[in-house]
Amino acid sequence: MTEAAPDIAVLLADDHALMRESFRALLDASPGYTPVGEAHNGAEAVRLARQLRPDVVLMDVRMPEMDGIEATRRICSSEETTDVRVLILTTFDLDEYVYSALQAGASGFLVKDATAAELLNGIRLVSAGDALLAPRVTRKLIATFTGQGGPAAAAPRGLEVITEREREVLGLIARGLSNTEIAEHLHLGAGTVKTHITRLLSKLGARDRAQLVITAYESGLVRPNAR
Repeated sequence: MTEAAPDIAVLLADDHALMRESFRALLDASPGYTPVGEAHNGAEAVRLARQLRPDVVLMDVRMPEMDGIEATRRICSSEETTDVRVLILTTFDLDEYVYSALQAGASGFLVKDATAAELLNGIRLVSAGDALLAPRVTRKLIATFTGQGGPAAAAPRGLEVITEREREVLGLIARGLSNTEIAEHLHLGAGTVKTHITRLLSKLGARDRAQLVITAYESGLVRPNAR
């Protein structure tokens, strides 16, 4: 008999008690998910992440004492919480924070008015090591904040160590293509694409797909709004 996969442990970080209660109720009612703690500010989120070692932190951006961006940076840069993934919650009027969150190490983001199904799927994707970056988000937000009013493009970071094929794969990841779409575009098998991505993560020192997107734009490999 195959053993059931363990529940995904989720830490909720939001300064609004009602929002935390809503998320907790959803997770409690959903098989496969377990809320393990609640934080009402960024500093508490960091402390609880170190103490509880959740699989995923559902992180609000604007919180007192320490915002969600700084909390994400501290969680993702600490050896104590290296396996903890952060999923940022945002609203469209806070789009300017998305790039900073990804730079800080977040594995993706969701809009606060996402449906219950989208939230649960997002948590599961991030827990599995995937990035929650829809193609339109990748194009509209990440490209915008790296090329139009965002941080200046940095010099290429280690791209000399990747192969030409890996460059092609990285460029397509940055444009928001899924593994299946990359395989079709390059006429490769799904397994081959996964192998290329694994090698890219290792060679570029990226923790997940989101960080590969950041590297692709910051290195200049992909230009904002390029087709």
